[in-house]
Amino acid sequence: MVTVEDVRRVALSLPRTEERLVRDHVKFYVGRIVYVAVSPDETSMGFGFPKEERAALVAAEPEKFHMPARSDLRYNWVCVWFAAIDAAEMRELVIDAWRMVVPKRVAAAHLREHPS
Repeated sequence: MVTVEDVRRVALSLPRTEERLVRDHVKFYVGRIVYVAVSPDETSMGFGFPKEERAALVAAEPEKFHMPARSDLRYNWVCVWFAAIDAAEMRELVIDAWRMVVPKRVAAAHLREHPS
C-alpha cells in the first residue's frame, strides 16, 4: 500500500515543491497552489485534476477514486484511496497534478532530465 512517505519522496523530487502541514494534512505546494494533499489518517490523497473530467473518473472507478469534500468541489481536485493504488500509479497521479501547476517549460525540462 502507498504511504505518505512514498508520496513525499515523489513530490519533493519535483522542482519548486514545498511541503507544509496544514490542519493535520500533509500538503505539497508550488508557490501558493496545493497540488497534492494527504488526509490526516493517511488513507487517501487529494490531487489536482481537471474539474470537467473528475465525475467520469470517479464513475469509472468508484472503488479507487472519490469526490473531494463539498467545500473543495470548486477546485480542480479529486481523491484516491491509497489502498487501491500502487506506487507507480501514485507517482503518475502526483506528477500529473504537479504538471498542472508549474510552467510548461519547468515540467518539460524536468521530464526530459527524468524520463521515468
